[in-house]
Amino acid sequence: MTSSTVPINISKTLESHKSDAYLMVGNSNNADIYYATRFSASDEFTYIQIKDGSEILFISDMEKGRAEIESRVSDIRTLQGCDYRSKVKERQDPALAYCDCIAKILQKEGARHIAVPRDFPYHIAQTLKEEGFSIQAVKSPFAQLRAKKDESEIKIVRKVQDACNTAMKAAAEMIRKSENVEGILNYRGFALTSEMIRKEIDITLLEHGCEADSTIVAGGTGSANPHWEGEGPLKADEPVVIDIFPRSKREKYYADMTRTVLHGTPSDKLKDMYDAVLEAQKAGIEMVKPGVKCSDIHNKVCDVFKERGYDTIREGSTVGFIHSTGHGVGLEIHELPYVGNSDVELEEGNIITIEPGLYYPDVGGIRLEDLILVTADGHENLTEMEKKFVY
Repeated sequence: MTSSTVPINISKTLESHKSDAYLMVGNSNNADIYYATRFSASDEFTYIQIKDGSEILFISDMEKGRAEIESRVSDIRTLQGCDYRSKVKERQDPALAYCDCIAKILQKEGARHIAVPRDFPYHIAQTLKEEGFSIQAVKSPFAQLRAKKDESEIKIVRKVQDACNTAMKAAAEMIRKSENVEGILNYRGFALTSEMIRKEIDITLLEHGCEADSTIVAGGTGSANPHWEGEGPLKADEPVVIDIFPRSKREKYYADMTRTVLHGTPSDKLKDMYDAVLEAQKAGIEMVKPGVKCSDIHNKVCDVFKERGYDTIREGSTVGFIHSTGHGVGLEIHELPYVGNSDVELEEGNIITIEPGLYYPDVGGIRLEDLILVTADGHENLTEMEKKFVY
């Protein structure tokens, strides 16, 4: 795997908090830990950055060989090197012994004032305090760095979005090939369900080295709940919101896409809602470029909806357009920058979604979502799937 080339020196953050080091403990499911180390492990390990920019990876001895090959951190220290076994014998508690090892490393580096993430394990913080360290929980210094992707990261996200595109096509094809049998979609002799489509999506993604949890295949009026995953038979003449947000199993980066499709004949209300969402999304995407405020994009989307007579979150409505316009995508499915009421300006290398939607409980939901890369002079839409409502 190609490691990120984005600099991750956080010495300015440490200086601003008068800290000697930044400490994280967890596994590679933690986006910041994986970003900082590029080391994948399900067991807990430790990352430390000293105020001079030097970095330390503290792991079990059995992982040392792999870490030397895979991790971007060259200073690798192990449990055995910190006399872990003798500390376990002395403490009669492996967790406390592990804390003592961390303390030993910090002491050796002359670090006493330690910054940690806000979700840092309480028992480790408390033990280190008892051993004379000061602990300060701070806002993630990596979140902003992660928001700006380098070429290696962009390449991975492209690949995941390509897999997402293939999975979405497979889902739409199942709906297209269905027949209306007494108002229920019938696929190959069986009632077509949300679960059947999700299974097809999962299989397709796995074939492309990706996985997805909580995929949304929500039909009918239930689709007016933006995050309802959907269940049971799908009906003709009703919208089906399909939201796929897969992750690369190997590289851990996400992609994201939503399409709303319908088999049969939509009502005039649904047709108008779809057209309004399509127009709002197009207006939002057209604005994407470096220097543009996220709030300006969100307000433009709200303006389009208001001009077409639809309610928006901007006016406090609980129906209509009831969420933000988009979000950053990377090692987390929702990360910086957030495209809503934020005056943050877009930067080259941001990867964001533009996903307006309309939701009315008596009618259903319509949402369209594309994944957009902010380029030096504008943007590139990473989403190839067509926007076709009626199948």
